[in-house]
Amino acid sequence: MSELDDPGDGKSKKKRGRPGRPPAPNKKPRKSPLEKCPMGVQRGRKANGMAQQNGEGDPVTLFEVVKQGKSAMQSVVDDWIESYKQDRDLALLDLINFFIQCSGCKGTVRIEMFRNMQNAEIIRKMTEEFDEDSGDYPLTISGPLWKKFRYNFCEFICVLIRQCQYSIIYDEYMMDTVISLLTGLSDSQVRAFRHTSTLAAMKLMTALVNVALNLSINQDNTQRQYETERNKMVGKRANEKLELLLQRRKELQENQDEIENMMNSIFKGIFVHRYRDAIAEIRAICIEEIGVWMKMYSDAFLNDSYLKYVGWTLHDRQGEVRLKCLKALQNLYTNRELFPKLELFTNRFKDRIVSMTLDKEYDVAVEAIRLVTLILHEDALSNEDCENVYHLVYSAHRPVAVAAGEFLHRKLFSRHDPQAEEALAKRRGRSSPNGNLIRMLVLFFLESELHEHAAYLVDSLWESSQELLKDWECMTELLLEEPVQGEEVLSDRQESALIELTICTIRQAAEAHPPVGRGTGKRVLTAKERKTQIDDKNKLTEHFIMALPMLLSKYQTDAEKVANLLQIPQYFDLDVYSAGRMEKHLDALLKQIKFVVEKHTDMEVLEACSKTYSILCSEEYTIMNRVDIGRSQLIDELAERFNHSVEELLQAGEEADDDDIYNVLSTLKKLTAFHNAHDLTRWDLFGNCYRLLRTGIEQGSMPEQIAVQALQCSHYSILWQLVKITEGAPSKDDLLALRRVVKSFLAVCQQCLSNVNTPVKEQAFMLLCDLLMIFSHQLTTGSREGLQPLVFNPDSSLQNELLNFILDHVFIDQDDENQKGDEEDEANKIEALHKRRNLLAAFSKLIIYDIVDMPAAADIFKHYMKYYNDYGDIIKETLSKTRQTDKILCAKTLILSLQQLFNELIQDQGPNLDRTSSHVSGIKELARRFALTFGLDQIKTREAVATLHKDGIEFAFKYQNPKGPEYPPPNLAFLEVLCEFSSKLLRQDKKTVHSYLEKFMTEQMMERREDIWLPLISYRNSLLTGGDEDRMSITSGSSSSKAGSIRSKKGRPPMHKKRIEEESVESSWMMRNDTLQTPGALQTPQLTSTVLRENPRQAAEHLPEQNSEPGSESDYVHKRGLMEDDAEPIFEDVMMSSRGQLEDMSEEFEDTMVIDLPPSRNRRERAELRPDFFDSAAMIEDESVRMNRQGFNLLYKYRITLPCIIFAE
Repeated sequence: MSELDDPGDGKSKKKRGRPGRPPAPNKKPRKSPLEKCPMGVQRGRKANGMAQQNGEGDPVTLFEVVKQGKSAMQSVVDDWIESYKQDRDLALLDLINFFIQCSGCKGTVRIEMFRNMQNAEIIRKMTEEFDEDSGDYPLTISGPLWKKFRYNFCEFICVLIRQCQYSIIYDEYMMDTVISLLTGLSDSQVRAFRHTSTLAAMKLMTALVNVALNLSINQDNTQRQYETERNKMVGKRANEKLELLLQRRKELQENQDEIENMMNSIFKGIFVHRYRDAIAEIRAICIEEIGVWMKMYSDAFLNDSYLKYVGWTLHDRQGEVRLKCLKALQNLYTNRELFPKLELFTNRFKDRIVSMTLDKEYDVAVEAIRLVTLILHEDALSNEDCENVYHLVYSAHRPVAVAAGEFLHRKLFSRHDPQAEEALAKRRGRSSPNGNLIRMLVLFFLESELHEHAAYLVDSLWESSQELLKDWECMTELLLEEPVQGEEVLSDRQESALIELTICTIRQAAEAHPPVGRGTGKRVLTAKERKTQIDDKNKLTEHFIMALPMLLSKYQTDAEKVANLLQIPQYFDLDVYSAGRMEKHLDALLKQIKFVVEKHTDMEVLEACSKTYSILCSEEYTIMNRVDIGRSQLIDELAERFNHSVEELLQAGEEADDDDIYNVLSTLKKLTAFHNAHDLTRWDLFGNCYRLLRTGIEQGSMPEQIAVQALQCSHYSILWQLVKITEGAPSKDDLLALRRVVKSFLAVCQQCLSNVNTPVKEQAFMLLCDLLMIFSHQLTTGSREGLQPLVFNPDSSLQNELLNFILDHVFIDQDDENQKGDEEDEANKIEALHKRRNLLAAFSKLIIYDIVDMPAAADIFKHYMKYYNDYGDIIKETLSKTRQTDKILCAKTLILSLQQLFNELIQDQGPNLDRTSSHVSGIKELARRFALTFGLDQIKTREAVATLHKDGIEFAFKYQNPKGPEYPPPNLAFLEVLCEFSSKLLRQDKKTVHSYLEKFMTEQMMERREDIWLPLISYRNSLLTGGDEDRMSITSGSSSSKAGSIRSKKGRPPMHKKRIEEESVESSWMMRNDTLQTPGALQTPQLTSTVLRENPRQAAEHLPEQNSEPGSESDYVHKRGLMEDDAEPIFEDVMMSSRGQLEDMSEEFEDTMVIDLPPSRNRRERAELRPDFFDSAAMIEDESVRMNRQGFNLLYKYRITLPCIIFAE
């Protein structure tokens, strides 16, 4: 039942719209919501005021009803209104308990408390009864039930105000009580009270704004009716109607004043404090709702007085809050009629919004770009601002890139002339509307200077510019047709860019997923997306089947363009050739590819041709036979030419001229490129390649490129032979024949390691590593024991040669390579580093898979610190994998690497080392890094660490000092390095290691205290001290004094077992025979934090001053106070900061801000203009937030995010 249906007795005359208000000769002054309203005595219920249950046990409290959501919210509210009319105190008590229970509080406000206690006392009492064990409360509990509860909670408040808007909210009792309660709860230090009451208050404010908007509309309508009636002639004018209209206008104005007072109470008492709350979710609620107010009632709220709160909060340190700010602004900028009111705000905070496109939170960056796109319509962005957003189309994060693509589309590709568009729409091809747009896209791509990211650019524009990007007919015509008169000719660079963009659009349409590096992988397409993909693939296939041969014909001499164009067939639907009877176009394509193979020697082009043949030769298509015939003819010609040219070259010997060398090299390159993707073993290319390599080794005069290509072609031949053997049932003769081939080729590669040409050596090394990996012991796994004859294990000489190659060609300084003459540019340096990393990775795989002995890794591990930036990740991964294979052998390899460094240092500096030198410190730092790799679980690494100490001790005492026993051993200083691993020993193991150390020490050594003996003293101390303080001893069975009182006696091992274990440890790592026995780990007691909260006021005094950005709250400090309530610190311990106060930039603005709803039409002309909050004279422009173009590109390339400025209170 609505309040409008209240059956009045009709005897006492009441104002319209104010039923229930007691008549009074004079209007009572409105009470402040911060004061406690007097409570009447409840009637008709249980004396304690608690809700009753009906006989069936159904919930009757408001909280339970709203939580379950089974009843329509309007009926729930109508029932409450009915109870309020019967007994308003009892109804209000239900509403108060509703808010308390929605906060998760178990307490209940009783009638005595309601009658005698102030709001602050009630809240304090509820705080004492609050159960904070879990920390969860209804608004934070996860699950569908509580998610629905939040929605029902907000809906209940909105419906309550809507149903009460005609009378009850004006009775000066219900709203005063509710606002007073919510204000008190919002100041509570209990997060649940503060969060719940703030959400309730903001939704209450939103409902009141809606009421105020309706009042304003009714007031304008009444005023219009009054003026219409008054303008009538005297005889036709109805005086009674005029009086009724005047009375109604007066009532509406009074109601508006009441609503203004309520909204002022909520805004000043809750919003201005909670929008800077310590909890991000509370701040987000405030910003979200103020955005609703500004959009709903823009005449009252869309001004600088309220926009400043959103502007300041753009600097919030939590992405959730910044996200709400941006979404609130998006709702405003969507309505173009509001642009004039947003002009000052745009000018003030535009730089901050543009900088947020680089926000560290991707969701915030996406919304910032969308907001900037909306601002674009206002023409408020400079070219520099637009350029900052343009580059985001190359972002690796796809939502950011797509949003930037939408911005780019709106800025550059949107057509603004409808008449010209209509005239161009009838044209096709290069003269179509897309012709100029494609040219513009090419220019943008070239000017962006990120040419290798064409796929990213296309993907960014795919959702907003599909019509443009799928206009392959226009793209083809721009490439093939001659330009018309007056049309600018595409340059060679522009043609290359257009071809690259065309290839990317074809790939995007055919594969229907983002390029590599964007997204988490291929997602399952919907039925609609799948249909679109099929249609696009058919469309591009039908078009390029005819266009591709013509494009290849035009650009057949340009290697770069041809290599790109040859990628197109892999996206074809090859069934179209036979289904559409287009075999003649297939023949034209094969003819052009054969011509390209004959004309080019560039490996990229030849590999593209080889891949195209491989795709066209797929057995699932009927065109396979036609293509296979063409391929075989081509290979026959190449093989015959190769065999003939090899014979001529070998016969000429040292007298061979350049033509002989070119003939061999060109045909060998082509055959190598095809051998990669095609089985050419029936042409027996290995024989001539092997002859070329042997001749080069014996005579030492083989050209570098011929040797490299011969090695690669031989490698492919061996792999294809292995494929045939593994797929079939090979005979013993086949296995022996392949073994002889592999053995001979490995011998040739090993001999090539000493070649004078670096490319030959590097190629031989890579092939050696690959073949040793392929033909290793793992070849026989998976029921392939029959392949055992093919397994090769490298001997020690080959392992040493491989290791020496790594040391000579990988662990070198960049300067060593640049001594040849010309300085290499940055790109060449990166390429060289990439090549060296591949060499190291290839050798490391041999170590990891136990093909090369693990001790060889010592020469790699010792370079971990020196070459950390270049190879640190590879060395660390190698160390991790080898430890998984054999912990003890890995530990021995680590200590061996340190011993090698120590020996090198002894050789350089002599036996008297300066222990403070940087070289010694470097070895100790490397040991510390090695120690960290053992991790925290000392039980798992126990034996390995003990073995490491054993080898280190033996190395330190390996040699005696020739001067006599009173002098320290030459390697004694190594014990100082060994100290770095002492912390990884368990307490009982430290005693065992110390006992082992004493076996090498004489009585004289124990008594020496000179500086020269300090390494021994330090190592002994590291084993003796700290044992009782070993925190990891908890896991090994020992207990500290504090933890001992907590642990149960059951978990403590008996003493005699502990002694047995210690003895077994010593025998285990010294003898390496017995299995290591470890005591059971005790359960660590659960700890509870008892740290007291620091007083924020005191903490703030020690905080350094932070630089503020323009638009942040701190930007307004040291100016006259904006509003008294803004500057007033309310419960500082829940504020984000207590350093600074909000102050005004306008000295003319009044101290206390009051919500002033816009006057009705007859008063608007007399209203004075409000002061400008964004007075440019009062602002300090901070250039620190501006970014030059070069800095922006660097920031984005490496994804360096901008820090968010923390604003002051």
